[in-house]
Amino acid sequence: MGAGTLKALVIFSVILLAFIWYSCVPLAQQTTGGTTEGAAEYYADTQLRSEDFVYDNNVKSVQCYVRSGHPEEVLNPPVVPLSQEQPMVLEFDQLNSPQQRFLVKFIYCNADWTEARITQAQFMPDFNEFYITDITPSFNTKVKFFHYRFVVPAVKLSGNYLMVVSDQRGRNILSRRLLVYEQRVTVGARPVLPAGAQERQTYQQIDFEIRYNQYPLVNPSQEVKVTLRQNNRWHNAKLNLKPLYVRDTERKLEFTYFNLENSFPGLNEYRYFDTRSMRSLGANVATANREAVPEEILLLPDKSRARDAFSSQEDINGKYLIGNREYGNGAINGDYNWVTFNLASPQPAAGNVYVFGELSDWQLKKDFQLSYDAANHRYTGRALLKQGYYNYDYAVQTSGIPDERYYEGSFNLTENQYDIIVYYRPPGARTDLIIGYQPVNYNARR
Repeated sequence: MGAGTLKALVIFSVILLAFIWYSCVPLAQQTTGGTTEGAAEYYADTQLRSEDFVYDNNVKSVQCYVRSGHPEEVLNPPVVPLSQEQPMVLEFDQLNSPQQRFLVKFIYCNADWTEARITQAQFMPDFNEFYITDITPSFNTKVKFFHYRFVVPAVKLSGNYLMVVSDQRGRNILSRRLLVYEQRVTVGARPVLPAGAQERQTYQQIDFEIRYNQYPLVNPSQEVKVTLRQNNRWHNAKLNLKPLYVRDTERKLEFTYFNLENSFPGLNEYRYFDTRSMRSLGANVATANREAVPEEILLLPDKSRARDAFSSQEDINGKYLIGNREYGNGAINGDYNWVTFNLASPQPAAGNVYVFGELSDWQLKKDFQLSYDAANHRYTGRALLKQGYYNYDYAVQTSGIPDERYYEGSFNLTENQYDIIVYYRPPGARTDLIIGYQPVNYNARR
């Protein structure tokens, strides 16, 4: 094929995609002031949930992280030692609304995220009501918003905390899970291959042990509960893991299983796109309509990777970074864009298809559901996203559970971050403390 023919095919493909883009049914038919019926139904229920959740469709770009001073500190999970020398920070935007007076409260929870039966004075040093006072209006953006920032105050107990933000009417706006730990025990972990021959190519396993030489555990086989997470996600976390062996003489608990209890599908490296520049097209961006309000971004077409060979690439494990390359300070200068996704699929999937990742709170949100275009054999849809660098993949809804393997495949060679959370309820206590925490990298990139 000659260079001229190849160039003509590329131009034709971009024109075809642009036509599909403008004719597709958007993922949320909202302008900056309305929502579809499906999205409205999703946000209509503001009853508090003990999970990371957004209850108001005008609240966007929620990030909760540990402040470290690093340019990419937002990638830090909201997990801190009890010393809390580096505090956790919450940031979010609210669109289509005047400046609000938001109230923050904390709920202390057991290992299973049910509310613990202790008084607020036992886990909070002073009051348990805080107003968000760090509020900044957007600057030089087409879509106007207020940016809210809140530094999480120090607490007195290790354990699970649910941070809840509500408005002046007492209506829940968002909730976030936070972890505060003490390093009372030593957690030793090692990435290994799963025992099954078939799973060795597609799964990743974390074997670990807990040593408690300096912290006596009473009845550890029952009172110690362990949670194992992949990339700080809760929806697929392994909960309430119990030791397979208790070595009393060595003061050691061993967690080595043979039935995938501590294994996860390795999945794939995340897809990505970059909208941080307003003057040029970022990575995996096909076209940008700068005249539209909000601006409209069309991504390059995606295809299934389920049958492809594994390809190693750097990613940020499904998370995202907000930024504006021209003006800096993406928190207030980053504008909101309609971002259109295109996924080639010869036939419809077995369930609804969603764009998935931290950008969707790791949930199958109506705002991120795609529509199938049978004439062009592809899924299309758009989402309102702030300028930034985003990781994402595609998930198929299977019995309410996100199935990322359908379009992404699964490989043992994928780089993933795991963490181990050790809970313990001392004799006579009424809640579960976190007495150990250990991050583990699988296939670390050097």
